[in-house]
This record gives sequence, C-alpha cells and structure tokens, in this order.
Amino acid sequence: MSFVEIETASQPECWRRAAELAPSQSAALPATGERIAVVGCGTSFYMAQAYAALREESGQGESDAFAASEFPFGRRYDRVVALTRSGTTTEVLDLLGRLRDVTRTVAITADPNTPVMTAADDVVVLDFADEQSVVQTRFATTAFTLLRAHLGVHTDAVVRDAETALAEPLPEGLLDCTQFTFLGRGWTAGLANEAALKMKEASLSWTEAYPAMEYRHGPISIATTGTATWMFGAAPEGLDDQVLSTGARWVESGLDPLAELIRVQRLAIARAEAAGIDPDSPRHLTRSVVLADA
Repeated sequence: MSFVEIETASQPECWRRAAELAPSQSAALPATGERIAVVGCGTSFYMAQAYAALREESGQGESDAFAASEFPFGRRYDRVVALTRSGTTTEVLDLLGRLRDVTRTVAITADPNTPVMTAADDVVVLDFADEQSVVQTRFATTAFTLLRAHLGVHTDAVVRDAETALAEPLPEGLLDCTQFTFLGRGWTAGLANEAALKMKEASLSWTEAYPAMEYRHGPISIATTGTATWMFGAAPEGLDDQVLSTGARWVESGLDPLAELIRVQRLAIARAEAAGIDPDSPRHLTRSVVLADA
C-alpha cells in the first residue's frame, strides 16, 4: 500500500483533531473583520483560494488568495496566512521575510523543525497530518478543516461524509476516461483546482478546472464520449443535462465538497496503480521546492 493511500484514508480522524484544535489557536488565526491574504504554493495555493472565498462568503472579512510568488506588496492587509506543509518552500519563506515588521503573519505547517517556525509571527503546527508522500492529501484538507472550524462553519457531518467518500465504490467507468474537467462555484472552485492538480500529479491524467458557470463559455467543447465532468457542490441549473448530451460522464454527489475531494484522491491513486505509476513520487516533483540562491 502506498503512503498516499494510507494518508488519504486517515483524513476523517485528522479532521476531527483539527476541529478540536481550532479553539486553542484562535489568537493566531484571523479575527472577524480583518482584511487578510492567504498564500501558498501548489496544493496550498488552491486550498488558500477555497479558504479565502469561504471566509468572505461567511461574512467574516475581505480575503484574497495568492500564489506566494505573486503576492502584491503594494496592498495592505491586517494579517497574512501562509500554508506550507514542509515549512521550507522558498517562495513562502521569502514572502514571510519581506512582511516581517510590516504585516502580522501566521503559518500553518506540518513540520515544527523547519525555518517557517521563526519566519512567521505565529505558527500553527499540524504534525499529526504530516505526510511521507510527495503528493499532498491529508495535510491540505486538515489545514482547511482547521480554518473552516475557526470560521464556525465546520460540522460533524463533514467528517461523516469523508467516511462515506472512503467507503463507497467510485463511479464506474472513470478509470477508463481520457480527460477530466473539475468544476466549482465560490469556495469550491479552489477545490476543483486542487482536484485537477491531484489527478495530474499522482496519475499523469489530463485534467482541467473551471468555475462552473464559465464551463459553458468554451471549455464544454472538450466534453465528449470518454471524458468526465466532475462537479464540486451544487451545479448551475441545466449544466448536467448539457454535459450528458455531449456523451461525457457527469459526476456529482450530495457529499460535502471537501469530502468529495477524497473521492478524487482515491481515483488518482487507482489510476496511478492501474498504469503502473508510483503515486507517492510524481515525476519531476519533490516534497518542497527549495530554490538555490541566485
């Protein structure tokens, strides 16, 4: 069994622990009304997108999300949240260094023995969600659960949906699809981006992701027999019928969108195994991107 398979299966318990931890970390995390930015790289960037959108949707303050390398230093924020599993990513550490004594920062990480511990003003350590696989699964979703619980919008039903996502069979035919499009709306658009990345990393699948309403404006032309369109959350009215009329598969469920991400993780692992690919070690990738000094 691969590391990523074990780590994927452990997510319900990790989410429970994150939700229990959230109240004790409230001083480090953004307060209601603060104007914040959330940054990360790769998976962490897409989870930053989801959190920022969810925070605004819940009425708790203006929230932007950026790739760490694209942070707009001309803007002013009350707090910047950095998501970094490894605590060593160059772009994140450089950003935190530039914000020192300018903007309060908090890092959420999995490793307490890394430079991020002194680079940020506050640090939340989720070492119980650390991973051996290069491919991120449980750390990203656990960090999101911590933040979601801090917003007051996490419930036990999310964990139960995660258990369902692990237990139920995957929809038939997906292993044989040639292309996958993931769709989201609002905060789930970030999850759709992460789903597309997960399939690319772990199984070398051809994937795309779009805001659901934008899918009609061109991208739907790729839908055909042998492709799949996968919706996170409630779909725009009539979109499922439009996709099905192309011959493509339409995938959705009543699960919480974060739990739905687990189904994609499982599919990525299954496709990797079917193709003889090691899902723990994607080609050209490492656990952390550490750039040498120029």
